[in-house]
Amino acid sequence: MDRKRKLFVAKAAVVLGAIPLTIWAYEFGPDAGYAGVPGENGTCAAAGCHTGAGVNAGRGSVTVGFPNGLTYTPGVKQHLTVTISDPAATQKRWGFQLTARLASDAKTMAGTFASTDPFTTLLCANAGNIGIFQEAPFIAGKAQTCPANEPIQYIEHSAAGTAFPQRFQAGSLTFEFDWTPPAGDAGDIVLYVAGNAANGDTSNTGDNIYTNQYTLAAASRSVSPPAIDAGAVLNGASFQGGIVPNSWLTIKGSNLAPGFDTWVNSIGPNGELPISLDGVKVTVGGQPAYVNAISPGQINVLAPDVGFGPMEVTVTTPAGTSAAVTAVSQPYAPAFFLWPGNQPVATRPDFSIAAKNGTFGGATVPAKPGDVITLWGTGFGATNPAAPVGVQVPGDKLYLTASPVTVAIDNAPVEVFGAALAAPFVGLYQVNLKIPDDTPDGDWPVVATINGVSSPATTVITVKR
Repeated sequence: MDRKRKLFVAKAAVVLGAIPLTIWAYEFGPDAGYAGVPGENGTCAAAGCHTGAGVNAGRGSVTVGFPNGLTYTPGVKQHLTVTISDPAATQKRWGFQLTARLASDAKTMAGTFASTDPFTTLLCANAGNIGIFQEAPFIAGKAQTCPANEPIQYIEHSAAGTAFPQRFQAGSLTFEFDWTPPAGDAGDIVLYVAGNAANGDTSNTGDNIYTNQYTLAAASRSVSPPAIDAGAVLNGASFQGGIVPNSWLTIKGSNLAPGFDTWVNSIGPNGELPISLDGVKVTVGGQPAYVNAISPGQINVLAPDVGFGPMEVTVTTPAGTSAAVTAVSQPYAPAFFLWPGNQPVATRPDFSIAAKNGTFGGATVPAKPGDVITLWGTGFGATNPAAPVGVQVPGDKLYLTASPVTVAIDNAPVEVFGAALAAPFVGLYQVNLKIPDDTPDGDWPVVATINGVSSPATTVITVKR
C-alpha cells in the first residue's frame, strides 16, 4: 500500500458553543468610559444602564488579582484576573470594565490590554473624546490592536462572557486577560475597575455596581541578566545536548524570563511564529529562534533553520543578554516526547492514549499486539518537500521525512508506515507503526533510527494483551 495513504494525519476539532435563544439586556459590556476614571462617565450605575443598591452599596466587591503584587516591570506582560462577587442569592450574572492610566495624568493610557479567551473584549477610544470608540474583539490567533487615533483602551466582558446558562452562577465569577505596561518606567500607574453583579432577569434593575482602583509602582529591585547553564541547550524531547534545525530545543538556566508565558496568543493570523515573547528572545547561530514558552528557569523554542556544527546560543530579556553558550547543530537527533516512566507519547488512530494503566491516575490502556499506533517526537530532520520555516505546518500536503525511519521494539524491527511533520503544529513528527502480533506483555525499549542516528534506548513502551 502507498506509504502516504497509510500515514495518519493529526486533526484538531473545533467545538462551537451553543447560542442562547434568549437575548439578554446588556449582554455585552458598556460603552467606553464606565470604569470609574475621574472625569469620564463614572460607572454603569445609572438609569438606562444598571440600577440597584447604588455604587458599592451592596455586600459584594470587584477585585483585581496581580501575579507580582502591586508592581510592574516596564514592558513585561502580566496576566490579570477580575473577580466580581456578591453573596446575594439573586445575583448570578457578572460583568466588568477596566482601564489603566498614569497616576500623574488620568487621561493618559498606561500600557495595552489583550483578551486571552472569548469572555472579554477590547474597546479603543479617542483620547480627546471617549464617546468615539470601536471594539477590537477576541479572535483566536489574531492580535488585538487599536488605531493610533484611538489609544485609550478598556477591557470588559463580552457577550460570551455573560452567556446564559454557561456563565450564570451565584456567588462570583472571574474574568482573565493580559496587560502589558508601558515600555519604560512611567511612574505610578492606576488601574480603575467597575464590576456589575446582576440578577440576570433581562431587565436593568436590581443590579449592584462595585468599583475599585489599584496603584502599581515600577519594580524597584534590580533584575539580573539571564544566564544559560553549562551544557543546558537540549533536545526538547530527549533533553540530551545538541540542536537540530527546525526542531524543538529546551534551554535551562536562571533569570531566563520575568515570568511564565506561552505563544498561544502570539501566533500570527497566518500561523507566523513569534521570535519574542514578553521581551524574551533567543538566538541560535546568530538567527532568532521561535519562542514557544518562557519561565525563569526554562525556555522552549523551535530552533531556526541554521546549518550544522558549533552554534552560539544566547537569551535576551529586558534585563540584558546572556553570555553565549556553544552547542552542536546536527542533521538528526531523533527522540520521542515522554509520559511518566519514560513512556513515549503514543496514540491510537482515534487519538486515545496508549500508555501503561494508571499512568495518569485513570484507566489508560497500554498498546496491544497488532495495534497501529503513532509515536510523537522531534529531531527527525529535513522533510520532502521542505516544510516552510517560521510558520505552523500547513495541512495541504504531507511533509514526509527526507530519509526513512526504522523502529525496533525490544531490538526487533517493526512495520513502519511512515514518518512526517504533523499539521498544524511545528517541529512535531509523527511516526506510525504496528505493534507486532507476537509481542509479549511487558515494558520494551523502543528505538527509532534515521540515517544511522538512533533515539535514546531508555524509552520504553508497555505492551499488554
